[in-house]
Parts: sequence; structure tokens; C-alpha cells
Amino acid sequence: MLSLLVKTSLMVLRTILSLFLRILGKFVRIDDQLILFVSFNGKSYSDNPRYLFEYMRESEEFADYRSVWAFKKQESILGARVVKLNSLTYYYLLTKAKYWVFNAKMPTYYQKKKGQLYLQTWHGTPLKRLGHDLFDNGNTYYRSRLSYEQMLKSYDQDSCQWDYLISPNTFSSQVFVSAFEIEKEKLLEVGYPRVDYLVNSPADKLVDLKTRYGLPTDKKIILYAPTWRDNSFDIKGYKFDLVVDFYKWKERLDDKTIILFKPHYLIANAYQVPEELRDFVFVMSASSDINDAYLLSDILITDYSSVFFDYAVLKRPIYFYMYDFEQYEQDLRGFYLNVPEDLPNDIIKTEEELLMKINDGNFDFERLKDFNQKFNLWNDGKACSKVVKRIFNEN
Repeated sequence: MLSLLVKTSLMVLRTILSLFLRILGKFVRIDDQLILFVSFNGKSYSDNPRYLFEYMRESEEFADYRSVWAFKKQESILGARVVKLNSLTYYYLLTKAKYWVFNAKMPTYYQKKKGQLYLQTWHGTPLKRLGHDLFDNGNTYYRSRLSYEQMLKSYDQDSCQWDYLISPNTFSSQVFVSAFEIEKEKLLEVGYPRVDYLVNSPADKLVDLKTRYGLPTDKKIILYAPTWRDNSFDIKGYKFDLVVDFYKWKERLDDKTIILFKPHYLIANAYQVPEELRDFVFVMSASSDINDAYLLSDILITDYSSVFFDYAVLKRPIYFYMYDFEQYEQDLRGFYLNVPEDLPNDIIKTEEELLMKINDGNFDFERLKDFNQKFNLWNDGKACSKVVKRIFNEN
């Protein structure tokens, strides 16, 4: 009964906000040199919107443009005005900005006006099925427990407003057209702006990064970056049950090795490092830019996260620890790729095997090279300039 009441209240609120934005938009004039940036629904200063913004901030060509970033929590961004997400000021600027630059599905009550341009950068190459490619098996979706039809509608109401969608590779282009049911003409097939940072980052940046994050400069760093599970959440958000024994990792791995643990941004529960592991396990906040974690690390361990697509451009070993593979494949999302054939490494289901393979160090770099030929050809370090040319110079 309480759940039904909450859902009804949310529906009423969304209807009111939709009407409010429609009315507000009629009285607010569009500013052709105003750009609104939001990353992961205001959770962080990161991902493709960040690198597009920073590219434009450094370009004389855009000296007369003004940028606004919206966050759920207080932030300070050099070269941009910062507002609180979903405040009255934010809604005003949402109707005023000529350009919207978002990287995730936005609320269904957002109303783009004629004359505004919506650039959806998205946030990864999809390993897991999404949108219209998910199967209707009677499940509900997300913490809001949307039905299959409601879930599809939430995608459709956002994607129908997109003017452009960035695609990082030919595989993603095919998936995006299918999952979002959009016209192929809307795709910007240029690679991801955030990968420019990885491709162009100077070698001497590493020491500065380690100092900034308080990491040892003389040790090998293993990045552990798992994703969230659709069916594991509470009232605060998605939960992640840590199915690893870092005590065992410390015992079995070389004493010149440390772990950098980067939880997914949707994870609500925080991992507390035990006192006796604080010289071995270092936690990077969920809101930190994962690009820094990529550069800092020598090895990546992940599961079903799409982080390995970007990480592969660094040509470093990647391991897939999928302890719940059968359940995930059959009961949760399912995959687009043939797993493990299409991955840059085989999957590992036990912690013992994971640690053994890392210690052995026999990684197949030819397989990784083939993977990059398929998924990272467009990531040439020039994606930002290509996107900006299409979006701003042509509009």
C-alpha cells in the first residue's frame, strides 16, 4: 500500500514538473551561447561531458560561450557556473540553454523546446542489454520497480528528444539504434571524448596522479572496478556485496602490489577498509573520475562493467572475475557479446583462479590487440574536436 502511494505521488510530481517546464519555457528566451552540462544525473564532474567542456574551455573559439554544470552536491568548476540539480535556477537554465550535454537517461518530465539542441553522449559501450533489447520476462526494473512497458517508455521519452548520440564504435552504433529505437542519422560515430584523455595523457603525469591520490609511487597497482547488480538495492540505492577476500589477496599477491578499489557511481553502501589492510587496499570515491584510476593502474579486474572497453586502449592486462556468471546471464540483463569469446580475456569464476592467473602473468596481448581493432579504432584522441565541429560549428 505504501509503495503504491509513493509511486502515485511520484507520478503526480512528474506531471506537475512537466507542466511547469512547458509553461516556464514559453517565457524564457533561448541563449544561443549557453551550454548546460550534467554527468550521471548530477552525481559527478566526469565522463564525456567533462572532457567536452574542458576541450571547449581551452579553445579561444568558444571564449564567448558560457557553461553551466549541475550537481546534486556542492561543487566548484573552473570556468563554469555551478547550480544545484533540480533547483528553480536549474529549471530556468534548462529552458534557457541552447545546448544540453548529458551522458545518461534524463527524467521523463524534461521538455526540450524548439531551437534547443540535446547532445546525449552516453557513458559506455554496452556489454549488458538495455532498453528495447531487454527481454520481457516479468521482471521489474531499477529501484523504482518499473514494469517492462514503463521502463521502455522512460527510454523513449528521453531518446525522442536527442538530436545527437555519440557512438564509440560500429558495434555500439548497431546496439544504440536497436536499444533506443533511434535513427542512425542521429549518431556521431567519432569515439568517446573521455578516451582522448587516456590516448593523449603524457607519461610524466603518473607520478603527479599517485601523489594526488595518496598512492605509493613504487608499487604495482591493480584496479578493481566491479559494477552494480540490478536486483541488489535498498532504500538508499544499489548495494554491492564484496565477494572478495582482500586478506587473501594481500597474502597471495606480490608484496610490491596494492589494490585500488573503485566502486560504481550507483553504489550506495561504502566499503570500509580494515585497519590492517590500509597499506594494501585504497578506495577511490565513486564520484572520482575513473580515467585517473585507469592511468594509475597496471592491471584491471572487473566483472560486467563496460570499463574494460576504455581501459583496453592502454594495452594493459584485463581480468574478468564473474563469480555469479550464470545468474547474471540468465536472470538479470544478458549480454550483447559472446562471452568470453568476444572479450579480451577469458572469464574467471573463483578467487583462487583469479589470484593464480595474476601471479602467473601470462596475459594474451594479441587477443587484446584484436579486441582493440574491433572496439577502439575510432578512439584516436581527437573525439572532442570531432564532436565540437559537428555540434557547434554546424549549428
